[in-house]
Amino acid sequence: MPRAKVAISLDEATLERLDKLVEKAAFPSRSQAIQEAVEEKLTRMEQSRLARECAKLDPTFEKALAEEGLSEDVLEWPEY
Repeated sequence: MPRAKVAISLDEATLERLDKLVEKAAFPSRSQAIQEAVEEKLTRMEQSRLARECAKLDPTFEKALAEEGLSEDVLEWPEY
């Protein structure tokens, strides 16, 4: 995937913690550490949003909707 360069500002304490991880070889570079941190945060935010949206669903309605028309379809399915 193509990469784009960006400039960011971090407080010094965060940068020191990041540099220690790079020194300990937890990450090959600052860029890689920041890339992984941003990806992880975005994934968590997306999953959190999905969970919130799923919580809004009515299970009874969703089940009825999913089973709608299944009684006729079952007659057409071959026996196992």
